Amino acid sequence: MRTSATGISISSSAPRGRGFTLIEMLVVVFIIGLVSAGAILAFGSSRRDTQLEEEASRLDALFSYTREQAELQTRDYGLRADHFGYFFVVYDVLADQWRPVDEDDALRERKFPEGIRPEMVVEGRQIVLETRPKNIKDFTPQIIVFANGDISSFELKLQGEAGDISKVYTDDESHVVLLQPGEKPPEPVKKLPRRA
Repeated sequence: MRTSATGISISSSAPRGRGFTLIEMLVVVFIIGLVSAGAILAFGSSRRDTQLEEEASRLDALFSYTREQAELQTRDYGLRADHFGYFFVVYDVLADQWRPVDEDDALRERKFPEGIRPEMVVEGRQIVLETRPKNIKDFTPQIIVFANGDISSFELKLQGEAGDISKVYTDDESHVVLLQPGEKPPEPVKKLPRRA
């Protein structure tokens, strides 16, 4: 037996460290791949849900803002949408026609995030939204916000790729309501009978 400089004996017959087999390495790589795929799917679907909820919240806020502007300026406003996006219009009394709102950046044209599909019902009728971009010359809105603050009865659904649905709609009293995925519609307020 040989002895090292530190005084420890070195034996040439000592067992060597056992390495990993190819099958063990493949199993580890497979497990790492499964965990990574699960994390990517979870992150991706939550991102889409967030986009859906943000877009519905933005529409809700824009309807409130537009209603305030209509009452303050005593002008009729409206919303025009297609499969790609939406924009607000205002009725120009002098020109006797609807036109895009150029003077207010908050009401500018907006695009729906990729993967969000809109559906619209106005006054109980399904509205067929354009599926191809086109040069619009008639700016007549699908939803009208009147100068007195009244608004057309409407329901605007936004559906995400995962099947989740956010909804912005008017209730029986013409209030704009936002309903996010998983939320239940608010209970209608019961009116008490008047006493004579």
